[in-house]
Order: sequence, then C-alpha cells, then structure tokens
Amino acid sequence: MKTYEVESFVKSFFIFLILLEILLAINFWYEFRVKKIELEKKIEIEMKLCAYTVQCEGLKTDFVDKGKDTEENILYKDNDFISYFALPNVKKSLMKVVYPRTKYEAHIQEIKVLLEKRFLLYSLVAALISFLFSIYALLPLHRALRLNEEFVKDILHDFNTPLTSMKINFQLFKKEIGPNPKIQRVENNIETILSLQNNLQVFLQEARTQVEYVELQTLTRERVSYFQVLYSDVAYHIDVPAVKIVTNRDAFIRILDNLLSNAGKYNKTSGEVFIVFSGTILSIKDTGKGIEEPSKVFRRYYKEQERGIGIGMHIVKKLCDEMHIGIEVKSQVHQGTEIRLDLSRIMG
Repeated sequence: MKTYEVESFVKSFFIFLILLEILLAINFWYEFRVKKIELEKKIEIEMKLCAYTVQCEGLKTDFVDKGKDTEENILYKDNDFISYFALPNVKKSLMKVVYPRTKYEAHIQEIKVLLEKRFLLYSLVAALISFLFSIYALLPLHRALRLNEEFVKDILHDFNTPLTSMKINFQLFKKEIGPNPKIQRVENNIETILSLQNNLQVFLQEARTQVEYVELQTLTRERVSYFQVLYSDVAYHIDVPAVKIVTNRDAFIRILDNLLSNAGKYNKTSGEVFIVFSGTILSIKDTGKGIEEPSKVFRRYYKEQERGIGIGMHIVKKLCDEMHIGIEVKSQVHQGTEIRLDLSRIMG
C-alpha cells in the first residue's frame, strides 16, 4: 500500500473505532448506573429481611429511640447505608440496620471488574469490525487508484519511444549541420519533458533503497550546466566543495533538478541563483518572485503560478523524507526563495 493509502486506512479505522468506543462507553456507563441502582435495591431488601427475620449476617443492628430524624423504611446513604424499622409491640424504639460501606464498595468493585472485562471484549470486536469496514470502504478506491496509476505508467512508457527517437535524430542532425541554438533549444525542451516524465514516475513509485557514493560538487555542476542553457538569462553561482554523500543518485538528481528548475523558472530577468554548501547544509537561493505561502509549498497540486501542475515540490519533500534529508523553505515575496537541505544523515 502507498503512504497515502495507509494514511486513509488508519484514519478510517480510528474514526470508526472511536465512534464505536463512544457508543460502547455510553452503553456501559448506563449499564453501570442500572446495576448500581439494582444493588441499592437489593441492599434495601436485605436490610428489611434482617429487621423482620433477625437474620442479619454481615449487617450491624442497634435500637434507637423514635425521633423526627429517624423516619421508618427509608434508606439513608451516609457513610454506611442505614434504615430504621418498627418493632412489633414496641412503640418508643426502632431497629437500626447498618449495611457497611466497605461491603457496598466490594460489590461495586465486582460490578466494575465484570463490566471492564465485557468492555474489553466488546472493544476487540469493535476493532475487528472497524478493520474490516476500513478495508471494505477503501477497496474500491484502492482499485481505482491502481487502474489510474497503471494507465499513467502506460502513457509514460509510450512517451519513451518518440522522445528518444526525437533526441537521437536531433543529435544526428546537429552533427550534420553543426551547433545550432535553435536545435539546442528543442533538445532542452525534450529534456524538460523527460524530466517531467521522471517526476511523474517518481510520484508513482515507492521509496528507493539502492544507495551509492555521490560526489556532490561534480553532480551539482552537471545539473547546473544543464539549467544554465535552459535559463540563459539567469546567473548560477556554485560554492560546493568536493564532498561525498551516500544516497540514491537518481532520486537526489530529481531533488536537485526540481529545485534548480524552480530557481530558474520563477526568477526575475537577469536574476541569480546561489548554490552553497556549508557544514552539512546545501542551500539553493534565488532572487526571484518568492512564495506567498511557504507552509503550503509541499502540498500535492499546490501552486501559486499558472505554470506547472503542482507536484514538483511535493515530490521533493517525498524524496527527502524517504532519503532522510531535512528540508526547509524560506521565502519573501519579490525578494526570493531559499531551500535548505540538511545532508547530515547521508554524508559519506
């Protein structure tokens, strides 16, 4: 299951489980109240039997004078339970029957233990029901997403043949007529389409686990030289020493390409891009338009410009999380944007 599918499943499971648990809690609270009332009625009956049969095992008895505060056949709840009963042929005295609070608390504890065991059993049943319900509810969505992903993968695969053919033919054509800026621009556009295709493939793929040593300075210069041709009016400045990182090369290229592309695409005329590595932080800073809401920049399909489809930075965040790279965005509108990558966990 993909990350977003797991997230949907977990949310559905817990929402349904919480609702069932609330209903169970209300039901058991009501049942506890009913059993408590039933216990008090049993206590009252037991005290009456004690008064009439003088069989008072576990109860305390005494004789008191009749008074205004000693009304007959009423259950008084003080510390202990107390009732007063009239005696045959005795007019001035009442029989006082005391039901100890400790005995009452022991019965209450028995009721609680019984209800807790039943609540735990019912909770396990509710968890199973929630699990099955979540699977049942998400199964059609899972199938639809799989069909959609397979369709996109097929389309991306079909793109490979014409794009590769165009690229090869332009290279042959360039050899025949020599360097030509128009051909170079077309080749760059083809590379842009291939880059977008790679982004979509990354979007559909799971985490990459294959890692290797990557020379950061060399890789950075390679990717910057590519974007310098695409954005010839933007000046790229590189200050990256010869250090090595241990990561998935293709995935790290996708991160760099998205960040360098955005730095050039959304820069101002004759703008600048600064790529600086200091300590363990790789910083890519531009002098462009800036981002109005930096906190939303990693959301899927979020974009502030008409260009693009809004998945580039989402893919960057996804890859950074998978590769244990910290990422931070700082931006001011009309001032520029700085992306900081913390490479401390992948330093060679």
